Amino acid sequence: MKLQGEMMVPPWLESLLSTAFFTICPRHQDTPRNECNMYCLDCMDDAFCFYCRSSRHKDHHVIQIRRSSYHDVVRVAEIQKVLDISGVQTYVINSARVLFLNERPQPKISSSSSSSKGVSYLCEICSRSLLDPFRFCSLGCKLVGIRKKGDTSFVVGSNKKNEEEAMKQRREGITATRLASKQQGDDEELRERSPQEMYTSSASTPPHFNSRRRKGIPHRAPFAS
Repeated sequence: MKLQGEMMVPPWLESLLSTAFFTICPRHQDTPRNECNMYCLDCMDDAFCFYCRSSRHKDHHVIQIRRSSYHDVVRVAEIQKVLDISGVQTYVINSARVLFLNERPQPKISSSSSSSKGVSYLCEICSRSLLDPFRFCSLGCKLVGIRKKGDTSFVVGSNKKNEEEAMKQRREGITATRLASKQQGDDEELRERSPQEMYTSSASTPPHFNSRRRKGIPHRAPFAS
């Protein structure tokens, strides 16, 4: 498939991300399974239903879109054949590993609040909290990241080594941040106690001696006469 210049983005991706799915197919309104949840990578047109696939896209490259909490997802097993999804957070839903097509609305998390809540990993574009040390929460955010930085790609196998190195650096960075925060907390605790208080605390503790004494030989009382 052709790529858009140096951004290494397949031409069908932007159309896929902007397509409205799960509408009723106008050609099969009175039949079951008529929701438009499929997309053709060859035609790059609107979404279509199960019946349209068998009649109009029989020999085309088609992927199926699914939904999770009213958001569009695609199975990793399908999309990774045609797209490099490295750096994108994946999830297991209904026993299948999937990823989200686009960013999901949420209040942005500042770095201070995320550290106080124990959030370790954030999407580089929308700041959504991630479960693992990935860079993006969705394909849409990775597309924005490519346009901004150009340090990754959607071409299969083109940046596997770079992404592995980036994930390793993210893990090391998070570990270093946690260690620094712990050390800072220990230093602050020591500073809160003055040297005089520390000396008084240690001096006021009495030394511990063994209070048990050795018993002497017992003597019987004399018998009364």
